[in-house]
Amino acid sequence: MTPSPGTALDRLLTASLIGGPVVSLVADVLYAANGWDDPTAAVFHVLGATGYILVLVRLLSLDGGRLAAALLIVGALGAAGNVGYGFNTIHVSLGDTDLVDATGAATLIKPLGLCFPLMLLLAAVALRRVQPVWNVALLAVAALVWPVAHIADIAWLAVAVNVALVAGFGAVAVTTFRAPAPATAAL
Repeated sequence: MTPSPGTALDRLLTASLIGGPVVSLVADVLYAANGWDDPTAAVFHVLGATGYILVLVRLLSLDGGRLAAALLIVGALGAAGNVGYGFNTIHVSLGDTDLVDATGAATLIKPLGLCFPLMLLLAAVALRRVQPVWNVALLAVAALVWPVAHIADIAWLAVAVNVALVAGFGAVAVTTFRAPAPATAAL
């Protein structure tokens, strides 16, 4: 799916390149300030993870080949994992069992969660033809550091990773998808 430039869908998907990463940054700032079991941070976490679903849809418009197919599968799994971790934090804040420490079916959250940074890495690869090398490298490094920061609960590093993602996807929004609206663009 490639939305027509200047349409409401095009503008929404382009805005998601900034909105999803910014909301995720807010979540990690709140986690850094209040701890990894903060329910307010978890709400922003779920909303930011949902915003990344729109980022994924925007990125799928770059390539219709195998890379886009891989990005779609990994991205859908990663989005599920990222949203799942946000809801897990809400459950933990209410005194419920942490799925990360549980066994059986609860272990599904771990591989799904790891698909999210893999989605970010595939996004960097997908952007290699339309973005400057510095931006592709920034997004790739952020993707590689993301699991380190979040698995090891290194709050300052998680915030730094999200700042890099805001900058990287923000640059994508500004440079790649800036196109004049057609005269008959839908509102």
